[in-house]
Amino acid sequence: MDILQKIRTIPTEPGVYLYKNAEGEVIYVGKAKNLRSRVASYFHEGRWTDAKTGTLVREAVDVDYIVVANNKEALALENNLIKQRKPRFNILLRDDKTYPYVKLTLGERYARVYVTRRLRKDGSAYYGPYFPTSLAYRIVDLIHRHFLVPSCKVDLTRYHPRPCLQYYIRRCLGPCVEGLTTPEIYQEAVRDVKLFLEGRQTDLVKSLRTRMDEAAAAEEFERAAKYRDLISTVEQLQEKQRMAAVEGDDADVFGYHYENGMLAVNLFHMRGGRVVDRREFFWEDLPEFGVDVANTTEISAGATGGSPVEAHVGTAAPSGTDHVGTAASAATDHVGTAEQSSAAVSANSRPSATTPTAPDFSPASFFSAFLSQLYLGQPYVPRNIYVPTDFEDREMLEELLSEQLASAGARATRVHIDVPSRGEKRSLIDLAGNNAKQSYDQRFRVMKPTTRATQEALQDALTLPERPERIECFDISHIQGAETVASMVVWDDGHMKKSDYRKFIIKTVEGVDDFASMREVVTRRYKRLQEEKKKMPSLILIDGGIGQLHAAAQALESLEIINQPLASIAKREEIIYVYGQEDDPVALDHHNPVLHLVQQIRDEAHRFAVTFHRKRRQMRDRSTELLEIPGVGASTTRRLLEHFGSVQAVKQADAAALSAVVTRAQAEAIMGHFRK
Repeated sequence: MDILQKIRTIPTEPGVYLYKNAEGEVIYVGKAKNLRSRVASYFHEGRWTDAKTGTLVREAVDVDYIVVANNKEALALENNLIKQRKPRFNILLRDDKTYPYVKLTLGERYARVYVTRRLRKDGSAYYGPYFPTSLAYRIVDLIHRHFLVPSCKVDLTRYHPRPCLQYYIRRCLGPCVEGLTTPEIYQEAVRDVKLFLEGRQTDLVKSLRTRMDEAAAAEEFERAAKYRDLISTVEQLQEKQRMAAVEGDDADVFGYHYENGMLAVNLFHMRGGRVVDRREFFWEDLPEFGVDVANTTEISAGATGGSPVEAHVGTAAPSGTDHVGTAASAATDHVGTAEQSSAAVSANSRPSATTPTAPDFSPASFFSAFLSQLYLGQPYVPRNIYVPTDFEDREMLEELLSEQLASAGARATRVHIDVPSRGEKRSLIDLAGNNAKQSYDQRFRVMKPTTRATQEALQDALTLPERPERIECFDISHIQGAETVASMVVWDDGHMKKSDYRKFIIKTVEGVDDFASMREVVTRRYKRLQEEKKKMPSLILIDGGIGQLHAAAQALESLEIINQPLASIAKREEIIYVYGQEDDPVALDHHNPVLHLVQQIRDEAHRFAVTFHRKRRQMRDRSTELLEIPGVGASTTRRLLEHFGSVQAVKQADAAALSAVVTRAQAEAIMGHFRK
């Protein structure tokens, strides 16, 4: 059936429509109050004037639709379909690397606690999200120090001969070695961690006091003192949390800058009335489907399509999330108050958060699509959301998000999406808009970010526990297993530190085995660092895929080095794999300065390895012909090459010159060989 004929059969009820191309791929998803009217409007003569919508109409050969009961259901269904199908003409937010959560692996024999950005249905408990990113790491560190539950990558399904350093410095109960702890003691610690992360400090303190009194009565004073110190820590955090709670509500504040078909959006996270974190989103070559023209009042929530260059957004569904808490959120270092933020922009120099836009961009349509994908299906939504422009679906989205919070058991179940026009809240939106302009200039006007900014972005992208100051990168080079060598290059606080470069000749591996070669070189490097008692790098980077990454991890484990940040970058796909998160690789856009840095370090390691390999191969090739001469062995060949520099110079040397290095008989044999 022709698509225009099919449109006539579409009902006039609310629902979602899906345009498909000749290959049957969904290329665009939209919603409508009246399906037939909305879909037909794309084919009205003169309805759309932009080239990209024309491209959509030309590519679309079929349209499917799903009828729903009301507009609210249409909005939710559209959001789900966009995330599932990823149509190229819609706004697409990557479901990665935005909000860190603390994960408690309850499904394992001995539970561990991690920082993660991906929520899965794996029987674990997830807590968060936390702002800023460093807060999640501080919470995990606090759990290590006070509750002794580890986050190491040691295999806890079996016992090991001896514990790692974490046990000796009293940051782990040592479940990896038989006899160091018991399942009962370990489960007690896990229950305490669970209460702590759920925000149930009162219950936790009550339980700790009971155990402290029991230990004191049994004259186990050391154990009683441990419980006393833990009670003190929990009570201090509880008091900080109360102070933060009275300072203000949680809110997200948006600002944007649009120019030349490219868009930058800044999101300020306010927690307890203070700005604690900022996120940037970028789109380039943004499709212009959000324009409200031809006297049509309806604006499609997904109408501003386009692939984002980068979007630090987590969209993993909350199903499988056992708990979403903010137990330790008071531990954050608050950065700037709302009053300070508004004062930062003077009345004379304040930029408009709604930058004057070209007629091909509709902020209302964009924010309708953007907020839907950003918040729907998320385990946590702030109580207040401040946006620079109103949009048609705002009240409907408020209802959906409020219902979402209520179903998750949140205390404050009402979400407000506001468009402030004056006062302190408008100043915050203007501040976000000003920052979006700076982000736009830095990304699209090719302004080089500072070293610190790049380090912080790398820390955020790879979920590193601290800002990386030193990165050591390894690469293997050979030709069909011959003359296999390895290189290590060093990036140190913004520069390649050539004095710390190292070359390795692979000694224990025969034939082609990159994995074994990587194990050897990583073992040699960090065994020596241990012997010299030197500090480990902030990040170890491997040139290769998951196989090389695991080989390096095995080498570190053999040296009992755990919790060492380790990652690899695959050449062809340019995807970064972080050890421990291999199922969730980091895919950065080609403009991202973090990717540029990782590529620069990787390429330098490759160059250094290839240069060393060529030199080794040339030495081998040069010596081969001399070794064919009767009476000339390896040591004689080495003396000749060291003296003359090349085989060609040996060929041109006379008897007197050769006799200065070798015997007269050898000199005659060499001259006779080359005369032939």
